[in-house]
Amino acid sequence: MIRLLKILEFALSSLGRRKFKNFSIIVVYSLTITALASVLLLTSSLKKTALNVLVDGPNIVVQRLAGGRHDLIPTDYARIIEKIPGVGRVKPRIWGYYYDSLYHANYTILGIDRGSEQFAMVEGKTPAGDEQCMVGQGVAEAQHAEPGMDLLLINSKGIGYSCEISGTFKAKSALWTNDLIVFTTGALKRFFTMPDGLATDITVEVFNAGEVALVAQKIKRLLPDTRPITIDEILHTYESIFNWRSGMMLTIFTSSLLAFSILAWDKATGISREEKREIGILKAIGWDTGDVLTLKLCEGAVISVTAFLIGISLAYIHVFLLNAPLLVPVLKGWSVLFPRFHPVPYIDGYQIIILGFLTIVPYMASTVLPSWKAAITDPENAMRGV
Repeated sequence: MIRLLKILEFALSSLGRRKFKNFSIIVVYSLTITALASVLLLTSSLKKTALNVLVDGPNIVVQRLAGGRHDLIPTDYARIIEKIPGVGRVKPRIWGYYYDSLYHANYTILGIDRGSEQFAMVEGKTPAGDEQCMVGQGVAEAQHAEPGMDLLLINSKGIGYSCEISGTFKAKSALWTNDLIVFTTGALKRFFTMPDGLATDITVEVFNAGEVALVAQKIKRLLPDTRPITIDEILHTYESIFNWRSGMMLTIFTSSLLAFSILAWDKATGISREEKREIGILKAIGWDTGDVLTLKLCEGAVISVTAFLIGISLAYIHVFLLNAPLLVPVLKGWSVLFPRFHPVPYIDGYQIIILGFLTIVPYMASTVLPSWKAAITDPENAMRGV
């Protein structure tokens, strides 16, 4: 151990003699890791947040298909689904989208039962009547509105519609409720002029989580024109979306990966005359080939680990302290109403280990090959830089 520590000490002093060159390598190396780690950290945080919220959602969402597209579903289907063994609460749901041409923003509008308390994260109160609504912070800011004021929209008949804002969602739910407007079910049906006996979809609760897939199959068999979507499928879809978006960002950073590859290749193809001379001197004074390789391995480890730690730290600051200003517009989604986004700190250890393996190991390996070639060369020729 003492011998290894002495070699490490000599490696640090050797790096110090070429501080400008090594500093430039660390800077490029760190920035490359920062770019890659920022994407991974932000994606992991978004996926964790999404999965934590969606896991409490309905076990099954039943949609009706017409011509291969989502269509309104008869509320009578709920009574058929309720008769399936193992099914709990079955609830028709009314929701849709609204484009505000005045503020050029897209809103999501949801209907709830009058006096419903299913939304806990709200400042004020949930709608107590058809003349009230509650909105997300993004909608309130776009409309310059607050609780007690009126929200003005245009319904499907082109007629102005006004309702009192009874409350707004709290900031911690902004990722999901920023563009949301909640009406009572009756008010929303009139706003959309939706016929009685129809709903947007039906949510299904299943008592035994292990029977969700089986219940979905029974629903499909009883109601062939429907598409039951299980919670696992919803979670998988969101995970795939975030993976696709992170992959798109990683593709954008291909240039940084290319720069790092060129750097590693340059390191692997040869070493400077000064380094060859140093290896020749070490061989002449009694160092064996193993000692030289250990020395160069220590140098590579110091540079790569230092750059990796700096890169991960900068990525953490960029994502969780500065709220990832360079990445959020791409990874959050398409909505015009971007919430004030504060990623929840979450680090996927597996991804960090893979990133370290793909960046640290290749660089360390690239330092060993040229050093081995110099170490097996005659010391006199090595000192001459041949």
